[in-house]
Amino acid sequence: MSPSPLADNTPPPPVSFWQALLFWLKLGFISFGGPAGQIALMHQELVDKRRWISERRFLHALNYCMLLPGPEAQQLATYLGWLMHRVPGGIVAGALFVLPSLLILIGLSWLYVALGHTAIVAGLFWGIKPAVTALVLQAAWRVGNRTLRNPWLWSIAAVAFLAIFAVGLPFPLIVACAATIGYIGGRIAPAQFATGGGHGKASGTHHPALIDDHTPTPPHAQFRWSRLASVIGVGLLLWLLPMAALYQYYGWQHTLTQMGWFFTKAALLTFGGAYAVLPYVFQGAVGHYGWLSSGQMMDGLALGETTPGPLIMVVAFVGFLGGYGKALFGPDALLLAGVVAASLVTWFTFLPSFLFILAGGPLVERSHHTLSLTAPLTAITAAVVGVILNLALFFAWHLLWPKGWQGGFEWAAALLALAAGVALLYFKRNVIEVIIASALAGLLIQTLLHP
Repeated sequence: MSPSPLADNTPPPPVSFWQALLFWLKLGFISFGGPAGQIALMHQELVDKRRWISERRFLHALNYCMLLPGPEAQQLATYLGWLMHRVPGGIVAGALFVLPSLLILIGLSWLYVALGHTAIVAGLFWGIKPAVTALVLQAAWRVGNRTLRNPWLWSIAAVAFLAIFAVGLPFPLIVACAATIGYIGGRIAPAQFATGGGHGKASGTHHPALIDDHTPTPPHAQFRWSRLASVIGVGLLLWLLPMAALYQYYGWQHTLTQMGWFFTKAALLTFGGAYAVLPYVFQGAVGHYGWLSSGQMMDGLALGETTPGPLIMVVAFVGFLGGYGKALFGPDALLLAGVVAASLVTWFTFLPSFLFILAGGPLVERSHHTLSLTAPLTAITAAVVGVILNLALFFAWHLLWPKGWQGGFEWAAALLALAAGVALLYFKRNVIEVIIASALAGLLIQTLLHP
């Protein structure tokens, strides 16, 4: 699997579809660290080591993916696979970025529902919850530090926080209002909403790559209206046929049908990364549909953080617990219900990502200029900071006062959350390290408190 060394001025040899497939399969199993870590890994492997694509072309594709709703690292893999090996290459690259994570999460979800009530597992997950609370606070800090660069954007974040915390407005409405404010603000004060793409520019010198700065756009990546129409048509059919089948067989109110519709909407609202859409998923899956509890959602987020693949794969855990808990196929087929629901929500969550890349890729290849975030997207990202902060406070409430104000304050959980926060924000420790340490500390605390 390791690429052979290349002379500095020698372009790499052509890469076959099967060579690329083996790389995408490997990537699917080692893509830890969230989008930043995954993108850095792809850059290291594809730009620095293998030289399959130049840095400028890599960043050009990345900046486009940053504009889209959905997991940018998975979309970048899809884009690069498509650029190298047409539509089959894009589908393989994007699917193998997700499938290992789906299989691992299905297995972990089954262990969670089967063993979650044992003392050891319960102690481990008790310790994980403070780390998850610290993780969400860290996400709000990270996104805010990158985005909130002037009073306009701070105001949008504050209003978004109050809108969801005090008024309880739904997340899609907050996104729509932020986009409108950004559009108007971009025309009134464009400098206040021009934050840029955030990934810089490629350096002027580099060693030759298989797809280099001046490599002509391959025929399959050239824009044609007929191709655009066919891709959109096929994509809509791949969404409509399963939705129509679910509606016809089960009806609109059935859990599987509602999951398909709900996660389709979630897929179109993931501006700003997985943490941006988590409040919407939490609002619907926990509050509206009751597919799982808030504590289970926190456990699922921890599993998503410690497994390869995009963090938004937490939807597979949500789907599994929803299907399992609702006993969709009867009490004797709980595992089957969980597997079907997890697979279904994964399909509806990631289908739009493939459509965005396969339909929009030729438009991007027409001009190799760095894309920047538009004013509406800048405003949406600012609003996301307030929404994520609300989610962190919600998690903190359930962590520190699990039985309400009258139930007493959980000092042990508070100290563990504080320690996790210091490890993440001050010492910059790895997410997986913090979660594992917190889980072991939780097991120790629970063993001492409840021997």
